[in-house]
Amino acid sequence: MLRSLSCLFFAICLFTACGNKKKPSLSGTDEVGISDFIESFELINPPYEVNDTALNKKEKDSLLIANKIFMQFVPDSVLTKIFGKNAKPKIYTGKRIKEKEESYLFAKAIAADKKALLVLCFDKKNNFKGFLPLLVQDANPNTLQISGINRKFEFYQSVLLKKPDGSTAEGKEVFIYNDEAGQFLLIMKDPLDDRVQEVINPIDTFARKNKFSADYIKDKMNLVSIRDDSKAGKINFFIHFDRNEGECTGELKGVANFTAANTAIYQQPGDACSIQFNFSSSSVSLKEIQACGAHRGVKCSFDGSYPRKKEAKQKTVTKRTSK
Repeated sequence: MLRSLSCLFFAICLFTACGNKKKPSLSGTDEVGISDFIESFELINPPYEVNDTALNKKEKDSLLIANKIFMQFVPDSVLTKIFGKNAKPKIYTGKRIKEKEESYLFAKAIAADKKALLVLCFDKKNNFKGFLPLLVQDANPNTLQISGINRKFEFYQSVLLKKPDGSTAEGKEVFIYNDEAGQFLLIMKDPLDDRVQEVINPIDTFARKNKFSADYIKDKMNLVSIRDDSKAGKINFFIHFDRNEGECTGELKGVANFTAANTAIYQQPGDACSIQFNFSSSSVSLKEIQACGAHRGVKCSFDGSYPRKKEAKQKTVTKRTSK
């Protein structure tokens, strides 16, 4: 009887010890298996949705995945494609959604100049199959990005853009994971129509007595407007450009200070952007002194030359005097 009780006590202790087994840490100090890695992501059911502001949220240190652990189960090409070669962003565990054959892990990757939410796909044998950069934060303060997965296991990326005229444009892409292809496939695309159809000049009615105050125009979508300022040595300006059929756009309104007879520079506290204006009697040339990425596309520049628009001559009316 005593022996039976001893065996029972031993079995209970063994069961309790197994049930309270500590999960290995992903910090790099413990040996981690693929099952441990996958199960460290919180299991939830779809739908699941996040927006770009969620990438700014400070995560707990306990969710941090050491790069050597991440690379143990995920190819280094995943991070290279988004962050560049030799990049080592901080990676955090997130949610996990399980389908019949696949598990989708949502991992947040944070670098100094870029933030992204990645979807990592593993099959039922825990083999890595593919990834999708579900949300990559942009630097445009006028956009809101919303991404997620619905109950049909469709992954979507939506972008809402507030235009200068107050209207809103929306773009959307939808992906599914295809097991036969072994990758995420784009099944629907609704392009973001971010092009302004008509440029409204917000300083058009300002005074234009300064010799450089005028409109400098290439066409209706590419212009530099210069107007007087209430203070001497300053000018108001408005710039809008749209090149390569909407692939390269930018806009900026502000005040520039003359630093020489024909040269003015825009510099504003709190704005890294700096632009130099070089005037001649027939044109103005722009040059970015410091990057103005917050006011234009990534592959664009404010650099360029704009011819001065000729003003319509006012007709003089001569009155006839009766003899």
